[in-house]
Amino acid sequence: MSYFSYARIGPGHDRQPGPEPRSAEPGEWPKLEAALAVVNRDLMATLPGQDALVLMIDPRPSLPPGGVDRGQVYVAMPDGRWQGNGVNPWDPEEDDPLEPDDEATVLRVVADAAQETVTELLWQVWPVCWEHKLGMHPRPAGTDADWYPGATDAAGPPVWWCRGGRDGACHDVAPVGELAATLPGKQRRALRRSERRRDGRR
Repeated sequence: MSYFSYARIGPGHDRQPGPEPRSAEPGEWPKLEAALAVVNRDLMATLPGQDALVLMIDPRPSLPPGGVDRGQVYVAMPDGRWQGNGVNPWDPEEDDPLEPDDEATVLRVVADAAQETVTELLWQVWPVCWEHKLGMHPRPAGTDADWYPGATDAAGPPVWWCRGGRDGACHDVAPVGELAATLPGKQRRALRRSERRRDGRR
């Protein structure tokens, strides 16, 4: 289910509805799906009871002649709502690749989109550094406070990064997908119990 509807507006258009967003089919965006599965591990570990995020496709309202519509892909809540930018940079007029080729880039972009959707639609900071009680952001490993998307001097695997305390001691908290290992003992034990129940074990 989607909470979005679109209409063409302008001369000669009587507010006709455009194509509705839809859920991505399994295997339609394999690299994005694989990255989202990794990010969903962190979501399940840190927000118990939250259902997994999904990929939603927003069809383009118009295409250039001969264009093939793969749509814009978003990371969405299970009910189809999303917030923020798409995760596939494909522009048919620019002949971009359908999906980014670099796995680390795909994972960072998907983690960033997931964070924005969860934060904006659940109205809570996610994920949170347990040490500093601050929201974290996905970045290449080993970056400093001055890093920005597009910087070419950082090519490490994506991690959840924390700005640190008042002393500005920024730090990498955990690789994306491995936040469960950073949970305090009580939460880690609760997570293991819930995983055993979900798998039908005691």
